Amino acid sequence: MRMSRDDNRHEHVRGAGRRHGGGDAGGPAGPRPGLTLAAVAVVQFMVSLDLSVVNVGLPRIAAGLGFGAVGLTWVVHAYALAFGGLLLLGGKAADRYGRRRVLLLGLGLFGLASLAGGLAQGPGHLVAARAAQGVGAAALAPAALALLATTFPAGRARVRAFGVWSATNASGGVFGVLIGGLLTEYAGWRWVMFVNVPMAAAALALAWRGAPAGPPPARGGRPDVPGALLATAGMTLLVFGIVRTDRYAWTSPVTLTTLAIAAALLAAFVLVERTTAREPLIRLGLFANRSVTGANAYNLLVGAAMASAFYFVSLYVQGVLGHGPARTGIEFMPLGAAAIAGSVLAVRLGYRFAPRTLLIVGALLTTIGFAWFGLISPDGTFAADVLGPSIVAGTGFGLCLAPVVSTATTGVAAHETGTASGLLNTTRQLGASLGLAVLGTAAHDRTGRTVTARTLTDGYALGMSLGAALLLAGALIAVIVLRRTGPPPAGAEPAGRPAPFPARD
Repeated sequence: MRMSRDDNRHEHVRGAGRRHGGGDAGGPAGPRPGLTLAAVAVVQFMVSLDLSVVNVGLPRIAAGLGFGAVGLTWVVHAYALAFGGLLLLGGKAADRYGRRRVLLLGLGLFGLASLAGGLAQGPGHLVAARAAQGVGAAALAPAALALLATTFPAGRARVRAFGVWSATNASGGVFGVLIGGLLTEYAGWRWVMFVNVPMAAAALALAWRGAPAGPPPARGGRPDVPGALLATAGMTLLVFGIVRTDRYAWTSPVTLTTLAIAAALLAAFVLVERTTAREPLIRLGLFANRSVTGANAYNLLVGAAMASAFYFVSLYVQGVLGHGPARTGIEFMPLGAAAIAGSVLAVRLGYRFAPRTLLIVGALLTTIGFAWFGLISPDGTFAADVLGPSIVAGTGFGLCLAPVVSTATTGVAAHETGTASGLLNTTRQLGASLGLAVLGTAAHDRTGRTVTARTLTDGYALGMSLGAALLLAGALIAVIVLRRTGPPPAGAEPAGRPAPFPARD
């Protein structure tokens, strides 16, 4: 009789799983945490790789398609702006229509856009394909991160899961540079786009089998598409106005008008979010949570600095030191190895120190690395000018990855995890685009019209020094905005006790 009761109880649990887990048709019968983690890791590696894989290929892309010096930055901006501007909509869609469904749709679009980018025949074609990639990434990234947050809600499993996420995030960014360099030199720059196609297909297969179906789609109001368009248009105009200061001075009517329209569009976005009858992209009350606000402000500054670092270091190593794309990719490996090591170290330290502490230490270490990068010279070498700061900055960057993600998502209501994940990715991508626009413009102004190894180096050094200032500001935000907490309890976490990497208010 006992076996019969146990069998009945197990059958009841399986039945409940089928009843509550069948929101996405064709999904797996029940949650599979291991497969979910694998799917999210592959997705994050691909998204992170795409942010850096094109950087080493930029000089060859410019020569092959006829980009100008400033126009070339739009290969980066088009992706980052579409990605960042639509992430909130992607997060809301994931919460409303099902995270697995939105993840699969985003992966399909991302793969097709990558194929189109590899076939581009002109600057406009490539920029459009990069923008389409950003739209796909805006759908898949928050859905993947929300799946991770809900599948691993607390305890050691959560710390390990976010450690894997941060390691793949860091490794994707740097292996992207290595892969981009090898492909550019030996296969042609088009393969920095084509490489995403098989990865998107593999991620699609993993997500199809591993991502849990989740609850049935919500039947509430429609997501705020006009708000998403206002936010994207406002940020695009803001970056456009900053980038064009190489032709029109900051005080010129063209620049002032562009920036004024951008500000008006962003103000309209806030107004729409407060008054819309649709589902707002983000509940503004979410910012009352100091952990959410502080983590996203911190993330914005880190994103601005790191995107600029990949850009400047790649151009310095190729344009000043004269190294080829493949060698440049290899020389980025210490930065990647250090970031991965920092991510692993963050998991180990996450049981002994509060996340606020790790965020402060990580930002300060990265600040030191960037200040060291600011000392590059036109007659320098990789060993003297790049290797040391790469290790320091990479370690600091890795230390802050998992704590900032967990801080910004822990404690958020389950129905808003996709929105919170989208917000975090938004600040990272918008920071990348704005940082590259501002620091790239400052570097271009410092270089001036006479382009030599010395003037280029002066521009890149200024950009990296400004990045150090942004990171220092990030450390101050962690000190001032995030609340002081004690270290999480050591050992296994009994029920009811706080988990490592908490986002406490």
